[in-house]
Amino acid sequence: MTVLHEHVSVVSTDYGAVLLDRSSGRYWALNPTGALVLSAVRDSGDEKAAVDAVLRAFDVDPSTALRDVQALLEQCRAAGLLAE
Repeated sequence: MTVLHEHVSVVSTDYGAVLLDRSSGRYWALNPTGALVLSAVRDSGDEKAAVDAVLRAFDVDPSTALRDVQALLEQCRAAGLLAE
């Protein structure tokens, strides 16, 4: 199960979402697609749910949706925003 670290705050914006790592003071901006992925993962803890959300929202093939979701989640993990 994938979850945000407890030191990460998320705020939805008109342009997606902003994540703040309160332990480092660093922040990240997500576009609407990234915000959708993060929201689906936060709700379910499941990568597949995020892929399904992208497929419902956008005209994209399943392999592209999977690759893009995995890439975003890997970047968030590398930044220390997500815990397993």
